[in-house]
This record gives sequence, C-alpha cells and structure tokens, in this order.
Amino acid sequence: MTHVVIIGGGPGGYEAALVAAQLGADVTLIERDGIGGAAVLTDVVPSKSLIAVAEAATDSKGSSAIGVHATNVTIDIAEVNSRLKKWAATQSSDIYLRLQSQGVKVLAGTAELVDAENVKAKLVDGSELNLIADVVLLATGARPRELSSAVVDGVRILNWKQLYEFTELPSDLIVVGSGVTGAEFAGAYQALGSQVTLVSSRDQVLPSKDSEAGKVVQDVFVNRGMKILAHSRAEQVTPTDTGVAVKLATGEVITGSHCLMAVGSLPNTEGLGLDQVGIKTNDAGFIEVDKVSRTSIKGVYAAGDCTGILMLASVAAMQGRIAMWHALGDAVHPLNLETVPSNVFTDPEIATVGVSQADVDSGTEIANVFNLPLATNARAKMQGISEGFVKIFCRPDTGVIVGGVVVAPKASELIFPIALAVEHRLTVDQMSQTITVYPSLSGSIAEAARQLHQTQNLS
Repeated sequence: MTHVVIIGGGPGGYEAALVAAQLGADVTLIERDGIGGAAVLTDVVPSKSLIAVAEAATDSKGSSAIGVHATNVTIDIAEVNSRLKKWAATQSSDIYLRLQSQGVKVLAGTAELVDAENVKAKLVDGSELNLIADVVLLATGARPRELSSAVVDGVRILNWKQLYEFTELPSDLIVVGSGVTGAEFAGAYQALGSQVTLVSSRDQVLPSKDSEAGKVVQDVFVNRGMKILAHSRAEQVTPTDTGVAVKLATGEVITGSHCLMAVGSLPNTEGLGLDQVGIKTNDAGFIEVDKVSRTSIKGVYAAGDCTGILMLASVAAMQGRIAMWHALGDAVHPLNLETVPSNVFTDPEIATVGVSQADVDSGTEIANVFNLPLATNARAKMQGISEGFVKIFCRPDTGVIVGGVVVAPKASELIFPIALAVEHRLTVDQMSQTITVYPSLSGSIAEAARQLHQTQNLS
C-alpha cells in the first residue's frame, strides 16, 4: 500500500486526499486551522456568502429602472457575520466527515519535511509523530500580505480574514488595494450601507482583468457613491481615537472608521523544511511545480495557493487531484490554465476564460473580437440591466473560440458555455447555431458568436 502524507487541508489538500483514498492509498492529512483551510473558513465561503447578502440588499432596495422603489432596508451585520461563520464551520465539518468516511486519517497540527520520505508532525495536543511517506503533497495555502506601515490590529485596521467579527457596519470603510479582493469587499460593503473609499495605485480598479470590464465595474462603483482614489498609494495607516488615518504618497491624509488592507498574499511555506530537502521556490517564496504538480524533489508534490499558480480554489483542487492521479499511476491530464474560468464577485460580476484582450492587444495572440453590450438584450431590459457585455475571441482562420469575457449579474454562471467552447475547441458557428431561450441573457452569447461569423466572412 502506498503511504500518502498531505500537509494542509484546504481544497488542494482535501480533494487530493479523497482521490488518493479512492485509489487505495493509506492517507494521512495534517491541518492546523480546520478542514477546508482558509478557503472554507476565512476566505471563499464566508466572503462569497457576504457578497450574496450584499446582492440581496441591493435587490431588496429595488430598482427605479423597472419601477420598484423600496426603502427602509436595514442590515444586521452581527447576525450576518454570525451566520457566515456557522455556514463555514458546517462546511468544514461536512468535509471532515467525508474524509473520515473514506478512511483518511486527519491530524490537527503542523508538519515539516525531514526528507522526501519522512514527515515530522507536531500535533495540537503537544505530541509528535514521525510519518513515513511514499508520496508527500504540500498544500499549505497563503495568507494576507501585511505591511509594517499598516499594522493590522483586527479592530480598526484589518485584513480580509478579520472582517467577520464586526457587530456594527463600518460607517466609513477605506479599502487599500483595488485588485480582486479589494474590489469585491469594497462593492459588498457599499451595497450593505457603508461609505467606501477605494485607494488604487493604478488608473483603474481590477488592473489584472479585462480593461473594458474593469471600467464597467468602476463606473458602477462611482455611480453608486463610492470614492475611488486612482494613482494613489497608501504610505501609512494608523489608528486614531475615532477610526483610522491613511497617509497617501502625495502627503494627503484621508480618514475613516476602518481600513481593509487588500495588498496581496504570501505563501505559507515557512517551517516546511523546504530548504533542507532542496525544494525550489521562486523569488516570492511560492513553491515551483510543473503541470502535474511535481516539485523539484521526486515524490514531493505541491498544490494550491502555496504554488502561486492562478490562486483559485478550483485550481487548487485540480492541482491536488492531478498530483494524486500522477503519483498513484492513474490516467492524468496536465493542468491547462488556458481553459480555466475565473470570476470576480463584484456587482456586476466579471467572468473570464482563455485568451484575453491584453493578449490580443500585445500581439501575443491573434484573434477576432466582438463585444456585445448587454443593454441590447431583451431580458436585460426587463431586469433593468444597463451595464455589462459579452465578449468572445476566436481564431480568424478557423472561427475556433479561444476566450471570452462576461460582465453581468451571475456572470459566473454565464461563462460556462464559453468555457465549454474553449475546452472543446468549438467554433463560433457551432455556438451560434445552438438555440438559446428567448428572452435570456445567454442569448447574447450566441449573438456575439453570430457577429464573429460575419467578421470572418468580411476579413
């Protein structure tokens, strides 16, 4: 029997454990904070639940565009946060029970590599275990990056893991960082009723995403009352008697009741024994892996945010599965990031897959592009949706769909047919010849594909 030791119980770790157990291995999983890791306990599950509450608040307030006018919508943030934490704990418990039912041994504690075949575990009860391993998977995740000039205290200056302790809604929230995390929380707290100021070092929010999509979200934020400070850099954040003061690089000082620091992530790789075993990391400390999750040392694999590869729970889970399929001799397909859909849970959402506008603009990829505004869609008119679009990229010679962007409510659901097309190399003609429901937002996907057929004939 093959002995598998997994360090870290997030999506990369627990999904790997389930696959390894299914393939007949003896599996031990070691987790220090709780099964599900940060994704379940302090990140994806609670944050997206909070965003869902924000969406419900927006819906409850109505839309004047369709003649609905609602008032007196109140948010009990203490109740909201209590429920979020219960949901996260329940999800963690469910995963733990599933692991147990599959015969996975779960240990609470930390672990480090002695060498490629020996793992030392330090358990929360104070005991230590030496585990022999044929295969080791490192899935220890990442944590919020913190700055010495903005010391997080969990009261006035917070990272995104600490937002679920509020008993009162922040009156004036300053968010430092306009990437995915900063934009998602800024939009959510604005919808919940906070006055939000977003400090962005770039000219636009979500600088790593499609620029047209980022502009739509930024315009929506501003129209709803958010203050966005572009080309601004926070040099120092300090608590005051009544809140926080944020000093910008220009010398200007802005004040608020609370400050969320959303300035990136660092890998949880300290204390794993990487140096003594010889496992390579990059300059930022992330573990280097290939497309089947192998590290530089035979028999040792890594998955999830500690590798820094497209830091999504879905990718972490697939990296973990791929590692076990490869290590245990099952059929395996290397990780292909070109077909991975991702989503930003702002309002509206931004979903992307495959080739990007930046790839086309830089000449890295050659593709025809068509952008269809949602405002032309009948269902969008019915729902009062005036912002957003569907964008499709295809090869000019074959019409094969190679990428797409959707900016819309529930874009995370609408991106699936485009992701399916990218994965299976469908053409715009195949997409457009598939009948969609009328009226539906998905009809815009087929319509964008039809327009690309015309573009091909004219080019």
